[in-house]
Amino acid sequence: MDVRRLGLLGYQEALDLQKELVERRRRGEIPDQLLLLEHPPVITLGVRARNSREHVLESDESLSAKGVNVFETGRGGDVTYHGPGQLVGYPIFDLKPDRCDVHQYVRDLEDALIRAAGRFGISGHRVNGLTGVWVGPDGAEEKLAAIGVRISRWITSHGFALNVNTRLEHFGLIVPCGISDRGVTSMERLLGRHVSMDEVTDAVIAAFREIFEPAPAPVRGT
Repeated sequence: MDVRRLGLLGYQEALDLQKELVERRRRGEIPDQLLLLEHPPVITLGVRARNSREHVLESDESLSAKGVNVFETGRGGDVTYHGPGQLVGYPIFDLKPDRCDVHQYVRDLEDALIRAAGRFGISGHRVNGLTGVWVGPDGAEEKLAAIGVRISRWITSHGFALNVNTRLEHFGLIVPCGISDRGVTSMERLLGRHVSMDEVTDAVIAAFREIFEPAPAPVRGT
C-alpha cells in the first residue's frame, strides 16, 4: 500500500486524481493507494442526495458567499462537509480476489478509524444501522468520522473524513449524513486541545496497515 500525504487539496483535484488512480489500479500499474489530505470548505452530496437537497440548509449563493462550495459525487451516503482540520482519506484498493465484500470493507474502515482514535485515548464505536465512527452514550452519540465509499468492479474510491480540529459550526449548514437526531464532534473537542494532524495521520496509516496489510501467519516447522 502506497501512502500519499497530499496536504490541502481542492475537491475537484482530488476527484480527478482518484479517477486516474482507479484506472491505473485496475490496469495493475500501481499497488493499493491511500490518499490522505485536507479539503478547503466544501459540501458534498452522495447518491442519496441526488434528487433532493433538503439536507443542505442554505442556498448555493449563501454558501458561496461563505466560501463553501457544493459538489455532487459518485459515493454512497447523503450530505457531508469537508474542511481544513479534517483528515480525509481516499483508499484506492483492489478488493479482488479475497476481499469482495462491501459491508466488510466498510466495517474495516470503521475498525481502522476506531483504532486510530484509540491511540489518543478516544473510545470510538459503531452504532447499529449507522455508518461511521461514533462517541458518547447510547442514544446520544456524536459522529467523529463519516464514511462514504464508491466501489466499481471491486476498485474502491472516496472513503472517510475524520474530524480532528474541524470547524464544527460548519456542520450547521447541513443535516450531516441526513441524521438529524445526533451531533458531530471532533478530536479537538473531545480532548480539549489542538491535535497534531501529523500525529493523527501517522495513527491512521498504522491502523490501515494493521487492517489491510496483516503480517503473514508464521510457517510451522514440519
